Amino acid sequence: MRKDFGPQSWLLPMPVLVVGTYNGNGTPNAMTAAWGGIYDTNQVMLCLAQDHLTTENIRAAKDFTVSFATEKTVAAADFVGTESGRDLPDKVGIAGLHAETSEHIYAPCFDEMPLALECRLNHFTEDGIVVGDILHVTADGSILTGDGDVDLEKLAPVSFDPVNNVYRAACGRVVGQAFAVGASVMEAHHEPDTD
Repeated sequence: MRKDFGPQSWLLPMPVLVVGTYNGNGTPNAMTAAWGGIYDTNQVMLCLAQDHLTTENIRAAKDFTVSFATEKTVAAADFVGTESGRDLPDKVGIAGLHAETSEHIYAPCFDEMPLALECRLNHFTEDGIVVGDILHVTADGSILTGDGDVDLEKLAPVSFDPVNNVYRAACGRVVGQAFAVGASVMEAHHEPDTD
């Protein structure tokens, strides 16, 4: 028997995304958004309240970064997600994050978060969802494989578990090759009769 929890905002796992912008005075700002993901090819979407300083910054500068919180940065990510830059103008520094301006856009990349999507505002939807074009994906060399690809085990991203309100290690064992493992279903369906 299945248990009914009623309507819940559960999508598992949920990425822990740290959105980087610059305030009007040029200081870096960061906030954590749990509700975000891919919107379309090379586009990201973020569900941000309209009164957030980050939303205001995106409207003004158009550029922003989306970094992935990691096991090492989970406390900093939680902090910048629970404190407002309006109340703590140096919340990035207080969180122990070090910002450098992207080489491609006017938005901060955080040294401690080694994988970032560098984005430019495409539009806000009718519901106020931020849609950004992913112009560049940049990664620190510390998380790359010998072939130069991103190694998720080295990145060690975390996910948000909204059921239990905890962060969880998101990198698990490989259980199948995408766009290939499903072929086994058809192979099993078409096994020849042994009569």
